[in-house]
Amino acid sequence: MPELPEVETIRRDLAASLYGRRVTGVRVYHDDLILGGTSRRTFQRSVRGREIGRLQRRAKHLLFSLHPPGDLGSEPERIMRVQLRMTGQFALGVRRPDGKAFRHPGIDLALDDGRTLFYDDVRRLGGFDLFTPEGWARQSARLGPEPLAAGFTAGTLERLLAHVRAPLKNALLDQRRLAGIGNIYASEALHRAGIDPRRPGGSLSRVETQRLQRAIRAVLRAALEKSGTTVRDYRTVNGGSGSFQHELRVYGREGGRCRRCGAAVSRIVQAGRSSFFCGSCQR
Repeated sequence: MPELPEVETIRRDLAASLYGRRVTGVRVYHDDLILGGTSRRTFQRSVRGREIGRLQRRAKHLLFSLHPPGDLGSEPERIMRVQLRMTGQFALGVRRPDGKAFRHPGIDLALDDGRTLFYDDVRRLGGFDLFTPEGWARQSARLGPEPLAAGFTAGTLERLLAHVRAPLKNALLDQRRLAGIGNIYASEALHRAGIDPRRPGGSLSRVETQRLQRAIRAVLRAALEKSGTTVRDYRTVNGGSGSFQHELRVYGREGGRCRRCGAAVSRIVQAGRSSFFCGSCQR
């Protein structure tokens, strides 16, 4: 599933191109891509004719602000949330790309400049839903802090992990505790910090918490610089790949050598997810 760096990369790719564009047509190929109990007809009617404002990201969610046209000024703003999940991808252009990655049409948004925003999703695990600004604010309040925000300090992380008995890796994946981190960057941050993923979340010393906070921010920023990590399905807009996979230290490298100490990288399963770590230098 795309994590914070991947979703933020897509947001940046789309933001300047879509700002101020009006949606002139909506085509939904599969009803199950419309989430939250909204019907296909209601979704199409609610999106068609609206102007795209700011694109934002919250955790792993991509958020489109949709403003009513001038002659419908009494209608409220809508927030269109997109969850990419495992295989959701975007393309933007006058025609659908011909590549293998874009042969599973999901939703098309025609724009007033002649281009179309294409959404493909081979496994149809992602989708779109609509909120009022107030409704989305309530949803957002259920998520943890953003790890790249200025307010995410070592003290913040210490409070989030205090008294947590669950393994640290599991705690980092809990979106209610910390927003946007998934399997890849949790493993990588813990390796950078030299901390075993199996330790209880509340067992960290203040120094270890400081190391982990710095490691989380460092690995997310490094991944953003490389447009994210393409291991299998993730693509940037129009089918490009991220390149941070070439810099992964432990994730997906079971049996390989730790880039810090040379010991073998191990893999275990925690809460149904693979965790990769070095048993020699992660304590």
